[in-house]
Amino acid sequence: MENENMLVFMELIMHSGNGKSDAFEAIQFAKNGDFEQADAMLASAKKSLIEAHHVQTNMLTEEARGSKTEMTLLGVHSQDHLMTAMTFMDLAVEMIDMYKKMYQQKNI
Repeated sequence: MENENMLVFMELIMHSGNGKSDAFEAIQFAKNGDFEQADAMLASAKKSLIEAHHVQTNMLTEEARGSKTEMTLLGVHSQDHLMTAMTFMDLAVEMIDMYKKMYQQKNI
């Protein structure tokens, strides 16, 4: 059971990390005016975060069914990764919107 939990926590970290990395890349593309690529990276980030959320939802469902997960430092760390990635995604969307408006004003 411990190894199974570790794999679930690592999966959560992986998907969350991928989402955060893609969101960061999206900001970099927007900063350079490549909004098509920025939007593509945001879509990729969203997909990764949805996968991470599914992992978390499965954990919650199992707990609701009575299967307790021993919370370890790795488990806390995995949840922290997800929450940080979700927050970063929200900020990335706002920053990209801001860059789009800046570029539109430059072209007027």
